[in-house]
Amino acid sequence: MRSGNIEQFKHLSQFRDIKDFNNHIEQWMIDLKQKFTKSELIALKRLIRYSAKVAGVCNAKIQTLVSACHVAGQEISRSTFERMLRKAKKFGLLIVHNTTKENGKQAHNVYVFQRYQSQIVSDSSTIDVAESAKIDGAYKTNNLLETNNHINKRNENVQKENKLDASYTSNRVPAEFRDFVRCFFNDAKAIEEFWKIITIQTYYHTYYSLDDRISLGVDAMKQLIRNIKQGRKVRNIFGYYWGIVKGTLDREYESTLIEMYEVYAS
Repeated sequence: MRSGNIEQFKHLSQFRDIKDFNNHIEQWMIDLKQKFTKSELIALKRLIRYSAKVAGVCNAKIQTLVSACHVAGQEISRSTFERMLRKAKKFGLLIVHNTTKENGKQAHNVYVFQRYQSQIVSDSSTIDVAESAKIDGAYKTNNLLETNNHINKRNENVQKENKLDASYTSNRVPAEFRDFVRCFFNDAKAIEEFWKIITIQTYYHTYYSLDDRISLGVDAMKQLIRNIKQGRKVRNIFGYYWGIVKGTLDREYESTLIEMYEVYAS
C-alpha cells in the first residue's frame, strides 16, 4: 500500500460517520479499558482523536502522536505507544497497514479501527439463563400489544427460526439503529423486534422525531448490554429491553410533570 494523504484511505473506514465510530469505541472501552495501563490508555485515546477526519482511520506518524501527548502534558514513550498497538491488534480493536514510499522504502503505518464485536453477547440465542425471579419491566398487555404469552412465543420463534444476519433487516428499521444493535445481536429478526419495541413504546409520543427514537433505542441497548456484562441474569431479552425503554419514558414523563408544576407554582 502506498503512503499518502488521509483522504486516500477513506475506503478503509469501517464506520458510517464519527458518531458511529464513537459509539463503537465506547463499547470497546467497556470491555478493554482495564486491559491497558494508564500510559497505554493515553496513547490509545490520542490515536482515537487523530482518527476523526476519516472516521476510525489514522495515518499519523507514531512520533507525531507521541509528541502530541507531550504537548498535552501527558508524557509517554514511543515504546509505550508501540505496546498499546500490539495489545489493540491482539484484541481485534485495530488493524495496522504498512505503507511504502514511491522509492519502495517503508513509510508510516495506517491504523484502522474495527467495529465492535461483543465477546459476551454475540446473538440472541446466547441469552438464555434460567431464572425464577420476575424480570423487571416484562412485556405487559395493553391496547397496542397482544398477550404476554403471544410475545413470549414470538421471542421463541426468533430464536428457533433459521437466522438471517443483520444485512437482511427490514428497511423499516433505521440503519443507525441496525448497525449499532448488530454488534451484539447479528440477527435480522432480533433487530426488528428491538425496533418494534421502540415503535410501540413511542406510539403516542408524537413529538418524538426519528432521531429521538433512534437515540432512545441505542441508549436502551447500551444499558441492556451494560447490565448483562455486570452480571444481571436475563431470561427474556426482549422483555428486559421493553422494561428499560418504559422506565426511560416514565422518568421523562415524571420530569416533565415536575417542570410544569414548577412553572405554574412560580
